[in-house]
Amino acid sequence: MSNELVLGIYVFIMAIFVGYEVISRVPSVLHTPLMSGTNAIHGIVVLGAFLVAGAADTTLLRVLGFIAVVFGAANVFGGFVVTDRMLEMFKKKAPTENKNA
Repeated sequence: MSNELVLGIYVFIMAIFVGYEVISRVPSVLHTPLMSGTNAIHGIVVLGAFLVAGAADTTLLRVLGFIAVVFGAANVFGGFVVTDRMLEMFKKKAPTENKNA
């Protein structure tokens, strides 16, 4: 195994641990702003995936670029859905009318 691959795997594993620790300590009230920031990051990921897919020379790289675009777009869409659901929790409910009167 090359040193670059080992270093890449090490950084990836450390990012998983750090990400889990940071996210698990965020209070529920702050999840909506956090999701907005994550959506912005995923938007950048999708843009990068477009650039990689557009510059691909081989079929394998084109397929990997396409998969990256699809996964990034799914993350953006899912983030917006979660943010919308979180914001619905904070809206006041309309008063219900008494239909038996």
